[in-house]
Amino acid sequence: MAVQKDMTVGDPARLVLNFSIPVILGNIFQQFYSMTDSIIVGQYVGTKALAAVGSTGTITFLILGFTWGLCAGFIVPLGQRFGAGDMKGVKKAAGNAVTLSIIFAVIITALSVACMRWLLTIMNTPSDIFDMAYDYVIIICAGLGAQLLYTLLSTMLRALGNSRDPLILLVMSASLNIVLDLVFVINFNMGVAGAAWATVISQGAAGIAAWVYIVLRVPTLCVSIKDLVPDKDLMMGQLRIGLPMGFQFSITAIGAVVLQAALNLLGSTAVAAYTAGEKIESLLDQLYFGLGATMASYCAQNAGAGKFDRVKQGIHAADKQGFISAIVAGLCCITFGKYLTYLFVSEEIEIILPMVETYLYCVGFFMIPLAAIFIYRNALQGMGYSLMPMIGGVIELFARAGVGIVAGINKSYLGVCFASPVAWLTAGVFLMAAYAVLEKKRLKAAATGLQTPHLY
Repeated sequence: MAVQKDMTVGDPARLVLNFSIPVILGNIFQQFYSMTDSIIVGQYVGTKALAAVGSTGTITFLILGFTWGLCAGFIVPLGQRFGAGDMKGVKKAAGNAVTLSIIFAVIITALSVACMRWLLTIMNTPSDIFDMAYDYVIIICAGLGAQLLYTLLSTMLRALGNSRDPLILLVMSASLNIVLDLVFVINFNMGVAGAAWATVISQGAAGIAAWVYIVLRVPTLCVSIKDLVPDKDLMMGQLRIGLPMGFQFSITAIGAVVLQAALNLLGSTAVAAYTAGEKIESLLDQLYFGLGATMASYCAQNAGAGKFDRVKQGIHAADKQGFISAIVAGLCCITFGKYLTYLFVSEEIEIILPMVETYLYCVGFFMIPLAAIFIYRNALQGMGYSLMPMIGGVIELFARAGVGIVAGINKSYLGVCFASPVAWLTAGVFLMAAYAVLEKKRLKAAATGLQTPHLY
């Protein structure tokens, strides 16, 4: 298989399917980073340790999600230039993406480490798990650079149509993570800190392996010192896309932080149950999460080549595949998902299992709008439209936070479980409508001979 793939030619449905399968498998393996931490910590350290790791999930999503959005945004011009056949432009876009990523990695790491104790405090983190939660998340944040390295390089490879090799690297990294978890947590008795170190080290190893692979196999992405020198127009374009995409992730995460604060008021047992349910749901989400990453690469290449009819065909193909995947994921949640709880919990199972089942029932019926969010948000971003996805994130924030606040006031676990489905429904409908409006605008511009905008 070639190390890069031109997605501007060939059957869109087949391209979307073939590209998304390795991405889906890769994302499932990536889930092993957090799932392995939770399983080993829950089984060998205890329920409170599981709650400690789970209580930091929204914080890590807030921070890491911002970097994921930045990387994805910085790489959009690279994909567009590759689709247009501008190989010199690809190298320059890659070099400037590296420069920007280094700058933001330093800034974000410093801020997150400095503010972490304060953030855990305002989130009402229960006192019986506070110290463990701090130990875990501070190591994750300090190792942000290692995680950013793999994210950036794997996104570059996918922008060139290569979804297979990032999967191979993730399989190797996930395997290393499992081994290190077992050694650090069980053999060395390092507790939650050992799980965090295992995650950072394995991610760093994946990043280094990706860099070596690019040097040896992908000359298109091998940048020189000259390519690292900022190009004002290019870098401003990358920032115009990357910052809104980063903020979109963070805005969504802020709603999750508010929800976590409401959940923390219910105690560490509720936090542990919600954590287990969320881990199970996240594993099933990967069936259509991969379609989002596919749309980002596919739409960037075809928008760069000016083939917007192919963009539309690809989105329709992703809709069909996402609809089927969402039904399968929802049925799995509702039928047997709760039994995976035994992987995470070794105590208080008779209390936690019904609470996990409640969570999975709440989310299981709303997988289709969640699939729509992944598909349409990434499609819009791949075409260079950054504003509408960010507005979708704001809608998600207010919906999740609003339901979470009401649930927290009423001490309602059921209300907390319904917060995300409400957010998915409102944001999913908005993003689908936004795409329809922008597509109508594009067609009107094309009919009148105007140039189709790449940024919105």
